[in-house]
Amino acid sequence: MRMVSFLDDFPARPMSPSLHLKGSLHPLHYSHHAPSSSPQLSHFFHGPGSYPPGKQERINIDDLVDQLNNTEVLHEQADIIHYLYLHRGPNFEIKIDEKPCCIKELLVELYEKAGHWKHWGLVRHTAGMLRKRVEELALAATDLLVRQKQLSVGLPPDRERVIMRPLPPDDLASIIFDACGEDLSTASLTQELLIYLAMFIRTEPKLFNEMLRLRVGLIIQVMASELARTLKCTGDEASEHLLNLSPYEMKTLLHHILSGKEFVINTEHTNVEDECRLSVTTKNVGDEATEFAKLSRKPHLKMQKSMPHLDPHSLEKEDNVESDRQGQWLRRRRLDGALNRVPVGFYPRVWKVLKMCHGLVIEGHHILHSLTREMTPGEFKFALHVEMVLNKIPQPEYRQLMVEALMILTMMTENENSKLYFNQLIQVDKIVHVANGIFIKEQNIPDDIVEASKGAAGICLHFYDTAPSGRYGTMSYLCRALAAILPLPTDVDANLDCSLS
Repeated sequence: MRMVSFLDDFPARPMSPSLHLKGSLHPLHYSHHAPSSSPQLSHFFHGPGSYPPGKQERINIDDLVDQLNNTEVLHEQADIIHYLYLHRGPNFEIKIDEKPCCIKELLVELYEKAGHWKHWGLVRHTAGMLRKRVEELALAATDLLVRQKQLSVGLPPDRERVIMRPLPPDDLASIIFDACGEDLSTASLTQELLIYLAMFIRTEPKLFNEMLRLRVGLIIQVMASELARTLKCTGDEASEHLLNLSPYEMKTLLHHILSGKEFVINTEHTNVEDECRLSVTTKNVGDEATEFAKLSRKPHLKMQKSMPHLDPHSLEKEDNVESDRQGQWLRRRRLDGALNRVPVGFYPRVWKVLKMCHGLVIEGHHILHSLTREMTPGEFKFALHVEMVLNKIPQPEYRQLMVEALMILTMMTENENSKLYFNQLIQVDKIVHVANGIFIKEQNIPDDIVEASKGAAGICLHFYDTAPSGRYGTMSYLCRALAAILPLPTDVDANLDCSLS
């Protein structure tokens, strides 16, 4: 069954004459910076609270209406309607060419114009202002929930809302708009991504293996961070680029993130002025790439074929690949943490760890030994309980280090000769922080560099960007931290008697 979204309901043939707004110019004259996800994207106005003192009072509504009457430029129409919507509401009445109309009517017309010219950022923003709901939203959510995938929308820790059961369409849309607050474009994008996730879980269910909760807010954050890293731009600019992707491009990017394959996003330029295209490349398929984004408003031209390997552009590309490799593991942990992806058999292994101690503590939240008497290792309820505690951590890369630390603990339970029992609560976050300290000391990182490279939860960014395996991998440092914290058994020569290596 085909899922229908509010991005699909635009006619292929030219629109009929405008009812109120003057006919917009060709999209070449459309500003790339549409008044989309957040008020600061407007080139002309800024949202409430962003004005210098007294600025709002100096803006004359009649002057704005006159300008709206006279302009044919779509981004100017959008900016003015956006401002009037924020400060006068959707039912505020004005006259356009002596014809009375309300702001909501202008929004509908603006939405249709943006869809006709395929200005996707503006489409998503106007859909949010109109509080449009995707037609198959409830069905998409149900498709995910019946396959034992919980959903969450909004960003942790304050605005995240969890959806654990099927809901009526209007209730579901209300939760999404509440979670996104004033960020109306993200509310529209959240609905769109839920549609794509439902498509993928029906056609490629393996993409969702070892994921219990799909956190759409964090997925959006990771998608934007990938664009920010590639384009070397700010978070706001990356969010804007993300919102301007076409539906197909958005779905392609989401699929690459879900697939778990290492990928890079490359920027390519054509001979046309200001033309900028992005391509996503899976690292293990060489030079094959799938185009997923076109950020320019200029006509499409084919890219020039790559020059021989001695060409300066080729050398620059090699440098970019080397630079990209530098942040590979930090990015991978962010991706896996945002997707709540864990190793195969992770939750039953954690159950076995609980059997050998009083419980686990993760950032002040407890998983107690008593759960092993109430639930079985493979029980879905137990997995949800562990997941709930891990989800208290808002930073995805830090959450993923907690998963790695728990995996180190599970290795002790896999030693058949081990009958370990620790008469204490095991502080999992302490293991991570001690491992980080050992890493910094062993790598002889200067104090000023340590201070400058602090990441989420005070962990060194270089530690986040270290591969898990190998002599100098994070797992090695976590093992040593575990040995320093827990009273592990030793032989007569004071050597550790365990199978963690």
